[in-house]
Amino acid sequence: MKDYDPMVFLAVFQEMLGPLLWILPLLALAALAGLVWVWRREGGLVSRRLVRAELLGLLGGVLALVLMAAVSSSGFTDAAGPADWFLILIVYGVGFVGTTVLAYTAMGLLWPRLPQTRAS
Repeated sequence: MKDYDPMVFLAVFQEMLGPLLWILPLLALAALAGLVWVWRREGGLVSRRLVRAELLGLLGGVLALVLMAAVSSSGFTDAAGPADWFLILIVYGVGFVGTTVLAYTAMGLLWPRLPQTRAS
């Protein structure tokens, strides 16, 4: 491949993911917008909610790997070199971060933090 053509990558990803190619980025954008809104409304992070979202992120990373194995023609036993394992780590990381952001946003929208009252 001498020339870099982004349309080739788009065509390959469209063939592999089908409609998920458009659904997943739209979901990520919506989750990110919701996260910004929750942060602004609450004035910062809620640590308990963040820890719960990170625990769900561990599962999301695994599900991203399962999705990758389902849409590709190879499995994890076909990973031969460092580039393959690096790609596997990237897929896990993207699944982890995406699920963490989505879970934190969903928890922030469903169960908002109650305002703290000062005791005098």
